[in-house]
Amino acid sequence: MTILVTGSEGFIGKNLVKHLRLSHDVIEFTSDTTWKVLKAQLPKIDFIFHLAGVNRDNEAAITSGNLGLTKKLCTLLSELDLKTPILLSSSTQALEKNVYGKSKLNAENELIRFSKKNNSKIIIYRLPNVFGKWCKPNYNSVVATFCHNINNNLPISINNPNHSLNLVYIDDVVSSFCNTLEKKLADGIQYKLVRPVYKITLKKLAERLEFYKNSKVGLPATGKGLDRALYATFLSYKKTEDFTYKLKENIDNRGKFVELFQTTNSGQFSYFTSKPGVTRGLHYHHTKNEKFIVVKGKARFNYRNLESNKKYSISVNESKTTVVETIPGWVHSVTNTGSQDLIVVLWANENFDIKKPDTYSDKI
Repeated sequence: MTILVTGSEGFIGKNLVKHLRLSHDVIEFTSDTTWKVLKAQLPKIDFIFHLAGVNRDNEAAITSGNLGLTKKLCTLLSELDLKTPILLSSSTQALEKNVYGKSKLNAENELIRFSKKNNSKIIIYRLPNVFGKWCKPNYNSVVATFCHNINNNLPISINNPNHSLNLVYIDDVVSSFCNTLEKKLADGIQYKLVRPVYKITLKKLAERLEFYKNSKVGLPATGKGLDRALYATFLSYKKTEDFTYKLKENIDNRGKFVELFQTTNSGQFSYFTSKPGVTRGLHYHHTKNEKFIVVKGKARFNYRNLESNKKYSISVNESKTTVVETIPGWVHSVTNTGSQDLIVVLWANENFDIKKPDTYSDKI
C-alpha cells in the first residue's frame, strides 16, 4: 500500500511515518513539496493521513494552514476524480470558539462536503493534547516543555496548579491510526477517538517529572498506563551526557556490594562480588526474602533452620542459570568456592531500610 502523509515533519507525522515505513511505501508532503508534485503523486496513493496544519501563528496563517490546505487537497482529488480515503487529525478544540478550534472545525466541514460530493471515505480524529517523543518544547505541549526544562535544570511555570489536562500518548495515536488503515472502512464520515485518555493536573505532572529526574537508584512504577508513557517521554528529552550515571560501590576486603535499583513497591536489585574463599551472609530474616543468581564463578549456599536446626546446602555455578532463594527463618550464607571472583545478582522483595533492616547475624 502507498500512503501519503501530509505534515510528515510534525510531531505526530514523524512518529507515524516511522511505523508506516515498516510495511508500506510512504510519500511525505512537507512544506517543501509543491502542489504540482503532489498532484502527480496522488493517482498512486491508496490512503491519505492528513496531519498538516498550523496551531500557533496569526489568525490568517492558522486559517490558511488548516482550512486552506484541506481545501487544496480536496480540489486536487476532485480534479483527478479520485476517491482516496482520508484520515484527518483534528482537535477536541474544534468545539471551542478560539481561532485554532474554528479552523479545525472548518477543515472537518470541508472534508464532509467533499465526501458528500465525491462519495469519499473520511475518518476524523478529534485529538486532545498528544504527548511523546520528538514533540517540540516551548511550543504547544506542556508535557514537552516540562520534560525539556526539567531535564535541563530550567525553571517551569505553572499559573494554575489544579488545571487538569486530557492527554493521549503518541504510540496510542499511531496504533489507532494504523489499525484504522488496516480495517475495511465504512462509507461516508466516521469520527474516532484515541483511548486511553489520561487525566492529570499540572501540579501532579510537574511532581511526577521531578520524581523521575531525581530517581537514580529509586525506580518509579513505569510498567503500564500513564507512568509508562510519561516516563518514556521524559527519557526522550535527556541530554546525551545524562545517558549514563555512576552508582555508589561499597568495597571492603570481601569484594564489593552495589545497590542497582530500588522500585516503588517491588523491592530492590543489587549485585555483589566475593573473592575466592570468602563467605557472605551468615544472617537471617523474619520476613524479607531474596533471590540470587550466580552470573560468574562458583558458589555454595548454606542454610540452617532457626527452629529445627535442619541444614541444607546447594552448589551452583555460572554454567546453568539457577535462582537460589533465601527463606524467612533460615540462616543463610554464600561462599565463593571457585578460583576467581564470584559475581552474584540479587533481588530483595523490599527496599533496604537501615532503621528496620530485618537482618540478624547468626551461625550456620
